[in-house]
Amino acid sequence: MSSTVQLRLGTRRSPLAMAQAEEARARLCAAHGWSQEQVELKPVTASGDRVQDRPLAEIGGKALWTKELDQWLAEGWIDAAVHSLKDVETVRPDFLCISAVLPRADVRDVLLGAASVNAIPEGARVGTSAPRRAAQMLHRRPDLEIVGFRGNVATRMAKLAAGEADVTLLAAAGLDRLGKTGVGHPLEVDDWLPAPAQGAIGIECRKGDARVREALTAIDHGPSRAEVMAERALLRALGGNCHSPIAAHSRTSDDTIALRCALYSGDGAERVEGAMTLAVGDTDAPARLAADLLARATPGIAALFSPPNSPDTVMGG
Repeated sequence: MSSTVQLRLGTRRSPLAMAQAEEARARLCAAHGWSQEQVELKPVTASGDRVQDRPLAEIGGKALWTKELDQWLAEGWIDAAVHSLKDVETVRPDFLCISAVLPRADVRDVLLGAASVNAIPEGARVGTSAPRRAAQMLHRRPDLEIVGFRGNVATRMAKLAAGEADVTLLAAAGLDRLGKTGVGHPLEVDDWLPAPAQGAIGIECRKGDARVREALTAIDHGPSRAEVMAERALLRALGGNCHSPIAAHSRTSDDTIALRCALYSGDGAERVEGAMTLAVGDTDAPARLAADLLARATPGIAALFSPPNSPDTVMGG
């Protein structure tokens, strides 16, 4: 078998991002009969990984996870980029497309430091820098204190162990991909909504690169794509930004998707929720749910959303 490189996959350099890129490479090799050497991984240190002491919203938003890889794609240094879709803006450069969504992993959040939200001691400190997690926690437990927590999975677990917070929340998918199964207590989605697109790995490439698009299509997972695209369409219609606490979850069943979303005020005191069932591929339906949510939102919630198609529209963490 020839060892000629078939695809150059760009990825962030963090341990979780590298694990996700390894999964993408393994799936590509299995689908096409390639050797591991024929899919080259090209890591980059993203701006979001370099700056760890401030919330994303203060330093440029979630484009900090994607801009270096976008530039590499534009300049032809890589053929495709592997992303955690939770961290990818809903408004993307026109020359790019998401050509593959891998089978979605566990979408739940995991609570570390307590057996349940109700079991967290009164007045405890919750370590998180995600507006969704902070607002959702304060909605349930207004007695708790939120303290800023950024960094990769290992960093946040180390901060918790060092006593910088009493509890924290991590994505089950990230823990699983790093081999940290059985850590903490998963929060069921019926009771605690995850971030939109949580647990989903997406692979972007240039729209005009037919060879790469065809190669990636072989590992695209239809049900996962349907869920993620519905959630991303909802987010785009909501006009959320890095300050917007948005929680959402969807489930596919045959040809339909059950989509549920909750919006919060920054302090978690106010909440509006909605749900709908839509047909797979109905790209207009999520916008109707978004319109309903915003129509019922309190001023404290509505203030955190901007008009659709705003260039800073991104996904809620």
